[in-house]
Amino acid sequence: MKKYEIAALSAEEMKRQIRELKQRIADIKFNMAFEAPQNPMIIRNMRRDIARMKTILNQQKAKAAKSQPEKN
Repeated sequence: MKKYEIAALSAEEMKRQIRELKQRIADIKFNMAFEAPQNPMIIRNMRRDIARMKTILNQQKAKAAKSQPEKN
C-alpha cells in the first residue's frame, strides 16, 4: 500500500488491516515450510505496510494527546 492509501484509512480500518496482514504473514511463513513462496518479497512488503500503518496511528495518537490540555 502507498502512504496516501494508508492515510485515507480510519484508525479502526488500519488496526483491522494490521491484524489481517500479520495473519497473512503467519500463513505464508507456515507454508514456506512446504514450498518456497512465488514472490519472496511479499513478506517484506507486508511488514513495511504494517510499520507504515503503526507510524501513522502513533502520529495521530500523539497529535490528539498534544491538542488536549493537560489536567493538573
